[in-house]
Amino acid sequence: MSDETPLDQFKRALTGGARAIARDPEVEVAWSADSPSSAGNNFRVPLPGRSLPAEQATEARGFADSFALKLRHHNTALHERQAPAEPVARAVYDAVEQVRYEALGSNRFSGIAANLDAAVELRTASDPIARAQSEAEVPLQTAVSLMLREALTGQAVPGRAQAGVGMVREFIEDRVGEDFTGLSDILEDQKSFQKLALDMLEHLELTRPQDAPEDTDGDDGEEENEEEDEGEDEDNGGEDQPNPAEMAGEMEEGEESGEGEAELSGEEDMQDGELGDEGEEGMQPVRPNRPWTDIPDSFDYTAYTTSYDEEIEATELCDSEELDRLRAYLDSQLTGLQSVVTKLANRLQRRLMAQQNRSWDFDQEEGLLDAARLARVVISPGQSLSYKMERDTDFKDTVVTLLIDNSGSMRGRPISIAAISADIMARTLERCGVKTEILGFTTRAWKGGQSREAWLNDGKPQAPGRLNDLRHILYKKADEPWRRARRNLGLMMREGLLKENIDGEALLWAHNRLIARPEDRRILMVISDGAPVDDSTLSVNSAGYLESHLRKVIEWVEKSSPVQLAAIGIGHDVTRYYRRSVTIMDVEQLGGTIIEQLADLFDIEN
Repeated sequence: MSDETPLDQFKRALTGGARAIARDPEVEVAWSADSPSSAGNNFRVPLPGRSLPAEQATEARGFADSFALKLRHHNTALHERQAPAEPVARAVYDAVEQVRYEALGSNRFSGIAANLDAAVELRTASDPIARAQSEAEVPLQTAVSLMLREALTGQAVPGRAQAGVGMVREFIEDRVGEDFTGLSDILEDQKSFQKLALDMLEHLELTRPQDAPEDTDGDDGEEENEEEDEGEDEDNGGEDQPNPAEMAGEMEEGEESGEGEAELSGEEDMQDGELGDEGEEGMQPVRPNRPWTDIPDSFDYTAYTTSYDEEIEATELCDSEELDRLRAYLDSQLTGLQSVVTKLANRLQRRLMAQQNRSWDFDQEEGLLDAARLARVVISPGQSLSYKMERDTDFKDTVVTLLIDNSGSMRGRPISIAAISADIMARTLERCGVKTEILGFTTRAWKGGQSREAWLNDGKPQAPGRLNDLRHILYKKADEPWRRARRNLGLMMREGLLKENIDGEALLWAHNRLIARPEDRRILMVISDGAPVDDSTLSVNSAGYLESHLRKVIEWVEKSSPVQLAAIGIGHDVTRYYRRSVTIMDVEQLGGTIIEQLADLFDIEN
């Protein structure tokens, strides 16, 4: 073990502690540069710095402890059987259950309590409650869970969330204060805890009595016995269980390791298989999405409300330290790919430069000395020197926009390669004097967000149109140097970012930004892996509502706009939408395909 780095030793200790807490020898812990998550007994926890800063190490322990406690004390089948259907009620229901199993560990072990406290602090920092300016902006599930945690464990509400919780504390305590007391008495009995939690949702007016799922006993007796057996086991032997904080507490902190990024590259298979529906919400809107006032009336498309849409810069969706961490994770994915794509990028650069400055007029009386004609001067000294002059280039001033689908189905290898390819393209085109803009599109929430809530509050009017909150992301502006924007592309690695995709409006947004540019040639390239999908919108409109709008937008741009439009489909046939397009089945082809498409577009005379 002498060749192990401090990071390796810490991971080994973390894995051993998690296995002891979960009582599962198959638990595996891996590093992650984006949102921590668990799938069965595979845990992904935040990657600490190479020198193992104490604060970051404790955060990693906290998430590992939380996942291990869930594996030991949480019965998923029982939890799902009683789960409410209403999104807000379900979010509170899930958050309360997490508080329950984490409280079981916190109340028994002070080391686990300290670790979980660090994890809660990190989760809260990226939660909208930390930025809430009014009661309406406070996520109820976060406020309830933090107040319940305070009641069950005595741990204070994190400082970042105190203002937000304070706005709704009186409202929550008036309705469910007594429920908190009842919940503290039945922590080890998930079924009883769950029933009281459902009563609490009624008291908060998130569900109605008739909305509550029917209680089907079935195997519940066995499940209850299993829960009781676990509780007895823990009472008898819990004190002998090792604590990750103690196991890793003697680690040396300060040595640097070059193997942290290698750990990351092993995450790809797990990334590709996870759904990640629990992605955290982003920040509150910074500014409203720009309206598309010049759309033809024939589009027959509306948005129920645009009040919650946002056009936001990548730097506003997470802090500087997290962006650096995500960018490092993205760089770790370049192994085996960068050299291939860079060669293709160099080929594109040569092709573009050839169009710009390789036309000459010879036998001129002034200009640059033509070295090819010097031989005749040597042979015949009386011959005058010959000069050449470069012709004025007709290469048009150009701007290129890469519009990248940031939907959940792009998670894993596709979004990594899309980000890497965009990064290399931006560098290449900048060297050629071609400005590049990199944009992304997704939604702010799964299944509707605040737009759907507004529609529900208005009595569910018929045919509401688009029913989700748009999130349009600026990774790199056209006039922004690549070196200043490079780390922004790491944001695509943040798992909670990728949600649903409404392609038609995103295409119009990117198009309108291009139209406002002064360049003579404008190129828009769309990278997507599927048709537009938004469950909230499609559930209350016609089945082809979003796809029909996308087709009309594409037709309008291709026929009426000076913008050159092209598309690349990843595993999805986009040729049925876009006239100039290509479909690839292997994401490894993406970099080369982008370059070939761009080269073809540059060859086209407008």
